[in-house]
Formats: sequence, C-alpha cells, structure tokens
Amino acid sequence: MTESDSPVGSSNTPDHAPKEEPKGMLAIRQVAMPANLNSGGNVFGGWILAQMDLAGGITANDHAEGRVATVALTAMEFHLPVFVGDVLSCYCDVTKVGNTSLTIHVQAWVHRRTGAKLEVFKVTEGDFVFVALNEDGTKRQMPRN
Repeated sequence: MTESDSPVGSSNTPDHAPKEEPKGMLAIRQVAMPANLNSGGNVFGGWILAQMDLAGGITANDHAEGRVATVALTAMEFHLPVFVGDVLSCYCDVTKVGNTSLTIHVQAWVHRRTGAKLEVFKVTEGDFVFVALNEDGTKRQMPRN
C-alpha cells in the first residue's frame, strides 16, 4: 500500500488532523451509536473515555497476567469530535511498568466513511494507570517478563 492508498496521512485526512500513525497495538473497536450522543449531537466524551479504559484494561490484564484495576488517569486530551457511525479504534502502548502498576498510553482513532471516502484520524489520547491485583483485591507484584 502506498502513502496515497493509505487513509492515514492521506488527502482524506482532515487538514486540522496531524499526519501520523496510531501508536501501540489495537485493543478494541466499537461503532458509535445514537445512544452514545450528548445534548450537542456529538458522541459523549464519557463513552469515549469508557472505551479507552476498556482497551487499556485489556492490555493491562495481558501484561500483568491477571486482574487489574484502573487507579488513575494522569493525562487526557480530546482533539476532535466523534460522530454516530464512526468506528472508534483504541490503540494501547505500555509506557511504564513499576513494581505493582503500569501506565498505558491509549490513543482513540476513528474510521469515518462518507460514501467511498474514508477518513482515519486521532480524536483522543490519554495515559491510564492500572494496578495489578490478587484475587482478594490487594496489590500484587507485576510479573517480570
């Protein structure tokens, strides 16, 4: 696939969107539905945040080899709105591993199709901190891979 064939960084990307590729591994994809709208007609930021937390949790669970819980959201930035019908894709990149926790940078990208035209661009990103848990809910050491 050539750059002109790729929807990311192509002429189909809005002028205001940065020309970049998603960072990390794809963890979740979800279609934005009418039930996810806020009063302004855009997809509610809380729904987007929930999808990002789910994606981060899946990645954290795999990396921690077991149960995890979200303990902090240390950075969050909404770049562009999400609309009904957009396919939201969350990409996760483990950026820090501590003794009992890990930080995951989550990027949310949309695939927006208008007829034959496909646009792909980043809409949101944030840093999520997860802690590894024992079955009784207490902290445990992260596995050393």
